[in-house]
Amino acid sequence: MADQSHKNHVRWLPAFHFFAVPVLLLHTINELRHLFANPSRSTAFAAVVAAAILTVAFLARTQALQAQNRLIRLEMRLRLQQLLPADVMARFNDLTVAQLVGLRFASDGELPDLVRTVLKDGTKQADIKKMIKQWQPDYVRV
Repeated sequence: MADQSHKNHVRWLPAFHFFAVPVLLLHTINELRHLFANPSRSTAFAAVVAAAILTVAFLARTQALQAQNRLIRLEMRLRLQQLLPADVMARFNDLTVAQLVGLRFASDGELPDLVRTVLKDGTKQADIKKMIKQWQPDYVRV
């Protein structure tokens, strides 16, 4: 695997992002076109089913990402317990899930200072990732 960095860490799932979603979106648009061209119960139902299938695809992806975020939160809680002093660790719940997602790519050596900065400044996820000097890759993301 290639070295992971801020520039290439985004995970694209080609079958989902470049095939399933575009096809389902085009199908939904096509069914809506049929509905407007030939309004009937049949074309209305076909449009609703197409929209439902597209919604299921997005929900499946969203729920997988939500489960991953819960695991990241747990992973970061365990990791930070070992790296942070008690007074900083006491503020763990002040960190948002998005901030924890950004912090997880930081090395153990730079993580304590980054956490302090994030807690002080309310730094956003994208900015946290840009601040990381020693990127810790994650190749098993959803």
